[in-house]
This record gives sequence, structure tokens and C-alpha cells, in this order.
Amino acid sequence: MNSLPKSVSADLWTGRTDHTERRSSFRYHQIVEITDLDTLLAAKDRTVAIIGFECEEGVRRNQGRLGAAIAPNAIRQALASLPWKVEEGKRIVDVGNVTCQNEELEAAQEVLGNAVSTIFSKSMTPIILGGGHETLYGHYVGVRNHIGKEASLGIINIDAHFDLRSYEVQPSSGTMFRQILEHDKKSSYLVLGIQRFGNTQELFDKADELSVRYVYEEEMTDARMDEITLSVSEFIEKHDHVMLTLCTDVLNAAFAPGVSAPSPFGLTPMVVRTLIRTVTAHKKTLSFDICEVNPVLDENGRTVKLGAYLTNEAIMGLLLEN
Repeated sequence: MNSLPKSVSADLWTGRTDHTERRSSFRYHQIVEITDLDTLLAAKDRTVAIIGFECEEGVRRNQGRLGAAIAPNAIRQALASLPWKVEEGKRIVDVGNVTCQNEELEAAQEVLGNAVSTIFSKSMTPIILGGGHETLYGHYVGVRNHIGKEASLGIINIDAHFDLRSYEVQPSSGTMFRQILEHDKKSSYLVLGIQRFGNTQELFDKADELSVRYVYEEEMTDARMDEITLSVSEFIEKHDHVMLTLCTDVLNAAFAPGVSAPSPFGLTPMVVRTLIRTVTAHKKTLSFDICEVNPVLDENGRTVKLGAYLTNEAIMGLLLEN
């Protein structure tokens, strides 16, 4: 397992060009700076750093449908032509991909954690493109290394599933939050979008045992969003720091068919966008990851494009509001 991410090709960051000089007409591909993690200099301006996690070993172990490992580059390509709506003095860099090799999930998660920690050390904000939802554990390792053992950490997961399964045999994409909560008493967990029939009763019991806070998918209507966002803000305020993860299988399959576990129920893109905006607007929010986009199972690139738009919401929130 390589200890550093592998840089990406500049060909991923290409797209329509409206103007070559007016920044107000620029798109992502005209702004992003491709660099290597080991040569990354400390940021003087507000900067986000994209890093990909080319991994689906956790999904394989969880008996899910494969294809998410190619999502990081697909999301980059979809981001490339989006307008860059940020004033001068704020930057975006791309430090490449961590790739899981030879089914070595735990080693890959450690590499990702070290990379995320390095990004923080350079005064940058990490944006992680998964990958299966096992991406979250490497993301968490990097955040915890950055904030230290004693700081309280709120983990917000927009997801249809708890991912609290047993890791006694081996970790997977369904075990990460249990791994964290059972070993890190300074961490708390909030899940938004839980589906009643997407989780066994045993998982609901484990969530209660671990003091997990959650909101059911059917409760997350437009009429209740003010109440829900207030609750999310209250959760954030109780912690020193917060990290945000999005599992795209939380979305209704009509909007996001390209995921490992699609559902006819699920959240609308507008609701998910509101949640992302709410969390990333808080100064305590440190980072964001998006997981379970599966280009292999997608229809006409709909899920990849939606994933890029939601990632853009997180980037804008973290750059503009923090």
C-alpha cells in the first residue's frame, strides 16, 4: 500500500470555457490546482483540498453491489464544468486519490486518514470523494488526529442506514460508526434520513444502546425542515468540532439510481441540499465526504451529476461560510 495519494490526470479537469481572463466567468476546471500531497504548501488563503478514495472493499465485504471505486474521478469530471462562484482569494486544490489495493481496506483507511490529517496541517479543508462508505472511517481518523483525543466530535451522517453492524469478523462499509462509537467516547453520532425498513431491529437497538440520534426519512418533509435544521444546529453546538458525511443511497432512487442500495423511498435532492447547507454553514464543521456514488449502476450519469452538485454545495458552504 502506497503511503501517499496518487496524483490525478489534468484531463479529468476539462470542460467548457466561457472566458480565459474574467474570473467571474470561470468554471471549476479553470480554478483547480493539481498538486502532490508531499509538496503541498501551507495555505495563506481559504482553501479546500479534494482527495479521492478509490475503494469498494468495504462494500464487497458488506455484500453490496460494486462500482463505487471509480466514483472519485467521475465526480471530478462532473464538477469540472460547474461555475466557480467564489471570490478571488479562495482556492481549490486536488491532491489525488488513495487507492485500496489487494483488498487491504484497513491499510487504505489509514493512508486516507494520514492524508486528511496532512491537509488539515496545511490549513486546508478536506473534501473526500468516495468510494464506498468505508471512506468515512479514514475521514474520521484524519479528523481525530487533527483535533486531538480530548475534543468532542459530532459526526453527522445523511444516510438511510445506521452502519452499526458488528466488526468482530472484519470491518466493512456497514460497521464504521460502531467502530468509532465503541472506541471513542468523545464522539457522538446523528443520522438524518434513516429508513425503517432499511435497518433491522437489532440495528435500531444498537443505535439506542450507543445513544445515536436519528431522524426517520418520512419525517424529513419540506414542512418540517425548519424544525429539523434547528435540531441539527443544536447538535452541532454541543460539540467542539463536526464532520459531515453523505451516503447517496439516502436519496430516492428516482433521483439517484446509481448507488449500491437504491430505494424507492428516500430524500429529495432539495432536502439533502438544505441539510448540507445547514451543516457547512457552521464554523465548527471541519470537512465533508460523499460516498456510494456508483457510476457502473448509474443511468445517463444522473447520480454522478447529482453527487457533483451536492459536493459543490459543500465546497461553497465550507469556503464561503466558515
